[in-house]
Amino acid sequence: MKRREFITLLGGAAAAWPLAARAQQGERMRRIGVLHNFAADDPLGQARNGVFLQGLQQAGWTIGRNVQIETRWAAGDADRLRTYAAESMALAPDVILSAIKRKMH
Repeated sequence: MKRREFITLLGGAAAAWPLAARAQQGERMRRIGVLHNFAADDPLGQARNGVFLQGLQQAGWTIGRNVQIETRWAAGDADRLRTYAAESMALAPDVILSAIKRKMH
């Protein structure tokens, strides 16, 4: 093998190595914080949460494989909602979904 061929081969291998290493590591686990102002047993809150989880699954996200969901149910309590919001921020999620129902006047 000539010197130039060897250097070209070595350079190509060095460039491809980080890509191969990254592919072997697998997907990074993503974390989503979900804040609901509903009670955990509220049918509307459960329905909305179910639609969200179904949408994630249809988009290729699987709980425990590539996404972790941290859900908090405030049950209409503003103080609890603030506490859960602070907890969610402390977990450093990739994104927070806030599902807040508002009273209509």
